[in-house]
Amino acid sequence: MEQTYEYAWIIPFIPLPVPMLIGAGLILFPTATKSFRRMWAFQSVLLLSIVMIFSIYLSIQQINSSSFSQYVWSWIINNDFSLDFGYLIDPLTSIMLILITTVGIMVLIYSDNYMTHDQGYLRFFAYMSFFNTSMLGLVTSSNLIQIYMFWELIGLCSYLLIGFWFTQPVVANACQKAFVTNRVGDFGLLLGILGFYWITGSFEFRDLFEIFNNLIYNNEVNFLFVTLCAVLLFVGAVAKSAQFPLHVWLPDAMEGPTPISALIHAATMVAAGIFLVARLLPLFRVIPYIMYLISIIGIITVLLGATLVLAQKDIKRGLAYSTMSQLGYMMLALGMGYYRSALFHLITHAYSKALLFLGSESIIHSMETIVGYSPAKNQNMGLMGGLRKQVPITKIIFLLGTLSLCGIPPLACFWSKDEILNDSWLYSPIFAIIAWATVGLTAFYMFWIYLLTFEGHLNVHFQNYGGKHKTPFYSISLWGKNRIKKNSCLLTMNNNESTYFFSKTKYPIDKNERKMTRPFMTIAHFEHKAVYSYPYESDNTMLFPIFVLGLFTLFVGSIGIPFNQNGVNLDILSKWLAPSINLLHQNSNNLMDWNEFLKDAVLSVSIAYFGIFIASFLYKPIYSSLKNLELINFFVKKGPKRILWDKIINGIYDWSYNRAYIDAFYTRFLVGGIRGLAEFTHFFDRRVIDRMTNGVGVISFIVGEGIKYIGGGRISSYLFLYLAYVSVFLLVYYLLFSTF
Repeated sequence: MEQTYEYAWIIPFIPLPVPMLIGAGLILFPTATKSFRRMWAFQSVLLLSIVMIFSIYLSIQQINSSSFSQYVWSWIINNDFSLDFGYLIDPLTSIMLILITTVGIMVLIYSDNYMTHDQGYLRFFAYMSFFNTSMLGLVTSSNLIQIYMFWELIGLCSYLLIGFWFTQPVVANACQKAFVTNRVGDFGLLLGILGFYWITGSFEFRDLFEIFNNLIYNNEVNFLFVTLCAVLLFVGAVAKSAQFPLHVWLPDAMEGPTPISALIHAATMVAAGIFLVARLLPLFRVIPYIMYLISIIGIITVLLGATLVLAQKDIKRGLAYSTMSQLGYMMLALGMGYYRSALFHLITHAYSKALLFLGSESIIHSMETIVGYSPAKNQNMGLMGGLRKQVPITKIIFLLGTLSLCGIPPLACFWSKDEILNDSWLYSPIFAIIAWATVGLTAFYMFWIYLLTFEGHLNVHFQNYGGKHKTPFYSISLWGKNRIKKNSCLLTMNNNESTYFFSKTKYPIDKNERKMTRPFMTIAHFEHKAVYSYPYESDNTMLFPIFVLGLFTLFVGSIGIPFNQNGVNLDILSKWLAPSINLLHQNSNNLMDWNEFLKDAVLSVSIAYFGIFIASFLYKPIYSSLKNLELINFFVKKGPKRILWDKIINGIYDWSYNRAYIDAFYTRFLVGGIRGLAEFTHFFDRRVIDRMTNGVGVISFIVGEGIKYIGGGRISSYLFLYLAYVSVFLLVYYLLFSTF
């Protein structure tokens, strides 16, 4: 086993040859490199599969031996300063390695088909492989400096991948927004790292934790300064994991290719912030204010992310805000000190959300067959509906991910989310109430997304495909009329219209435009014409990764199911995390009372089913919705109650549609303030600084010209003027200072 750990240093470098060879090949042999481009996808999958096998082997060794290993090499040694590089293999590292590799392999396989027709195919796989290298380097780092280096590389890869289609202005703006927002967090992280080095004199995690705990125990450190440094470290995690208030970049990042959303914004990059807080939890737990701050940020993010989904029409943006909310659950668990619960939910959510993102792209891909549908329309759930007949496999697997995120047993997220909910009651009743209420909200919006996309005949009827008739188009919105105000403060406005919730009006769409002819493949010798007149199921190479992620969603929750025998936890996750839990001085044998667990589970599942029921009640075919209208009118009749009801609905809509006005606040006060400061500086530079400089030059020129005519060339005259000037100066000086 020791020999196995000795070779673990190679893990981050295994995927690195792919981007290096692609870059060199495009420079030296561009034609040959492009001709064999599918080979690079195969190599990317192969190398990451090797890392996955190695990671699984390390994890099995850790579960059996309950140990961890660290190797360090000195890089820079100067007097009392020593900078070491190395790697740390512990349960947290092995969990992240398996998540990165398993999800990464599925995304790479999916991307091979997804990016087939894109001219940037090679560039995409080079970026992806370099991102995997950076992420693997981050989770195996043994010190804060090494983490910061890979942290910045991840930010660079994120910028490149989000802005992959950078020629589109909206994409360029999205990647810049993500980059700038994350730089705010990264600067805070750097200051926090330097602050703790100044306190402890070490970057290594083991030394850092031990020295810092001793300083706190002996009261030998300024507690205010320590708290400030800890907050700065946490700011880095807040930005990377899209926590309030630095979450604004995540929904805009959906402008990148969907595999990027599945890999970066569901399972890996956004998980880096959770990983950092989990890694530094031995540091944070001795600072109570920081733990409380982490839990506060977590619970705010849980509720905020869930409410911002409600007015989203773009399916990927809806899933992005859902990711934000679920990351809030993980941050809440870490802030409450429940290390196991947070990592358990990190595992289950990663597979479920990667499944949902790839499934959403399968849906978007199927909508591309409709002529006249722009990318914005392809992702608009208001223009979908009734897809269950056209994409049945995607529908079934997407439903699994939806039910898992809703917390329905026995799917993966039920076990992890229920554990966090139970822990929240022990920490704070207020936090518990918010967390449990968000369960119902999560179930509502996830089933809302599912129903709008697959079920009913709400929106687009895919019959009479190439027919001569106009097919009715029903657009049913939860919020009623299109209420976009002219002075709306939303930065990115959706042009998609919505109608009354229970409108009887039918909007015809001419189906004569549905019939289209397009190339099946663009690769030479394989090109032929095919006619698509309706949405179709994705290819097997896109369905296979979704199917595998569906299996993970079904069974991965079993590793953390709490059961015990003879007073000892026997679940795999508890054995796996035992060394880390012992390091935190927590009891790894907290036995589960099954009666209490089942009671809490019944409550949480009931809340989830209630959210599903509300979604089903509101989003039914038009004939059922008209009956629901009569039912609502019966309970909420016209009058003061109806006016109050409309105000509440409109207020929630405005809050959600305008992203809680946070983007508008940043635009007006931060961006506007910086622009105003820049304009004032520019004005001051031109009107004051430049004029002062130019004025000195003009005055010197005038004085020089005047003196030129005064001078006569006689030295006696010059001496007389000089003595007269000195005499006047001394007289004035004497008169001024003699009075004091």
